[in-house]
Amino acid sequence: MSSRQRADHSGFLRGVDASVTIAAVLFWALFLGWAFSPWLLRLASAHDIWSIVLGWASILEMGQVQYGVVFVGGIMTVYALDQTRQAIERNDRIDAAVLLPSVIVLITASLYFAANFDAVYVQRQGYALEHEYMLARLVAISLLYLTWREFGNVFLGVIGSIILYGVFGNHISGILGHGGMGELTLLQVLVTDLYGFYGSLTQLTASWIAPFLLYAGLLFGYGAFDLILRIAIVASKYVRSGVAQTAVLASAIIGSINGSYAANAAMTGSFTIPTMKESGMSSSRAAGIESVASTSGQVLPPVMGASAFVMASYLGKTYLSIVVAGLVPAAILVVSIAVAVHYTAISDGSTQDMQTEEYFEETLSRRQKAFELLRFGIPLTILIYLLGIAQYTVQSSAMWTIVAMIVTGVSLPTLQRGIDETKTNAIEAFTTQIRNTITGFRRGAIILGPIAIILVSISGVVNVINTTGVPNKIALLLINLSGGVLLFAVLLGMVVAILMGIGMPTVAAYVIVAILIAPTLIADFSVPSIAAHYTVFYAAVLAGITPPIAIAAVVASGIAEANFWRTCGVAIKIAAPLFVLPIAFVYNPGLVSLSPGLATLLTGTLVLGGAIAMIYGLNYPFEMGKSSRIAARLGLTALGVFVMIHPNQTFKIAGILAFCVVFLGEKVMIQGMEIPRIAGEKP
Repeated sequence: MSSRQRADHSGFLRGVDASVTIAAVLFWALFLGWAFSPWLLRLASAHDIWSIVLGWASILEMGQVQYGVVFVGGIMTVYALDQTRQAIERNDRIDAAVLLPSVIVLITASLYFAANFDAVYVQRQGYALEHEYMLARLVAISLLYLTWREFGNVFLGVIGSIILYGVFGNHISGILGHGGMGELTLLQVLVTDLYGFYGSLTQLTASWIAPFLLYAGLLFGYGAFDLILRIAIVASKYVRSGVAQTAVLASAIIGSINGSYAANAAMTGSFTIPTMKESGMSSSRAAGIESVASTSGQVLPPVMGASAFVMASYLGKTYLSIVVAGLVPAAILVVSIAVAVHYTAISDGSTQDMQTEEYFEETLSRRQKAFELLRFGIPLTILIYLLGIAQYTVQSSAMWTIVAMIVTGVSLPTLQRGIDETKTNAIEAFTTQIRNTITGFRRGAIILGPIAIILVSISGVVNVINTTGVPNKIALLLINLSGGVLLFAVLLGMVVAILMGIGMPTVAAYVIVAILIAPTLIADFSVPSIAAHYTVFYAAVLAGITPPIAIAAVVASGIAEANFWRTCGVAIKIAAPLFVLPIAFVYNPGLVSLSPGLATLLTGTLVLGGAIAMIYGLNYPFEMGKSSRIAARLGLTALGVFVMIHPNQTFKIAGILAFCVVFLGEKVMIQGMEIPRIAGEKP
């Protein structure tokens, strides 16, 4: 044995002894604490993970790679405690028996790699010791199990297929073949080099995404989503389609934060779908509206289902610039969907009436509304100022926003109760808000767990993909299949994006297509990088409402007890512009400008006109014969697609004018309305 090998062996023994000891102590402490005091332990674990996240954001003493390793161990601890508790509560001891060893492996691996970081990451880069390979095997198996447990067979199939492709690529002939990987090389790529499962996406999750999910958890704990529902109920009194619009608003806002259209459809659909049905709306339409709202929320700023952070990292741009670039497309989508939902609701004959008393025991006074506005508005203002004006880092901006949210979340309700009622009530309010703060911390940690699992897994397979060189091969294949025609390349890219988005959270689907498709659009078709990434990002979310899988529609139709295919039909008609926007970005790159100006607003307005023409054609309840109605729908849909995609503004304006003629003609000829007269004109 050489001196270097002896040193490595000695270092390993010291490191593994320490790690095993710490892991054993941690495991038994968690197990016994969970058994005897589950509430206290869950609170402590949530507090610990956020202490790690916020402590790193404020001090930044630990390197980002090492911090990512520590983060995985911390979030796996929280996940293990929460999920094991749930498994035992539903008497599923088999799940608990498999779950605990899996997360203990990941916790132990994090402790080992963090304690021996310099030796593993610096001194032994490119090779590892035998016990480290064994640990890497256990890490890979554990992550595959957790991935399957959280996201099912489809996503496990995608992850597993990519890993198998990395190993057996030498048996594939043609352009997609490569030299293959041995087992030890694969384990280095996935684990021991700390570039795979602990790589850039994991580090991004730990440093950027995690603090914002804590903010989301606090919003939940303090009742921000109840406030959103209150606002929507008030708005419904002034709009005929009020109940349906409430569903869109609540689902879109929450969907932007939680990063999964399926989870969003389940969470918000549980109250929006029954409400729409109670108002008289058919089951399939209620389910279709909810599935569209849950899916479209994934592309809405500022969080965009966590994808905004990943896109900023890939493009080397600031997070704020990515959010700003997405404002105009999001506005187009929101307005067009709102119009479609309005037409869908009024054609159903539903009452569309909501009362605050049906959902809340008390009505807020004017003073309470003002306090609530300050309570949530001050932290949001601080976030916008720090990111947009002061140009703080994402970590620092999120940290100070969280601090402000806790301060206003606790102090303002206490102050309000003290002013309006008594000192005793103020103390009671203070105690309640402390409990809400704890709830917010736990909620944020629980939301973060599955997202961390999916991004850790994706981070590993992304490293496999890059090691095989497959992105360049996909680029060549895409060029060959498209014949060098941009439109065909974009359509093929959209098909790939939809397939990759089946059963996946939005951010995971975006990561894969951003690696496989976006570089081809940029390098070979000269599409601006921001437009290319928004193209594949918007395309990736389409899987939520695209049959035959359509996960969001599956969940929503299940809640509504509606026919799946009718639900998909309603959803596609409502969200039709979402299918066209990815192509529009390529031919109208100014829509997603990093520095938007009047030109961006003009282009966005014209594209919106085309989107409304589509929506009108597909969803308006025309009062005419069947053949005439079909012809009108097809003609207006084609006109809308043309206006949205065509790059020439003169043609766009001409198309919008044609739509206006059809719109006014229908009102005059079918509904018998009179054309408004110009002042002074004789009758």
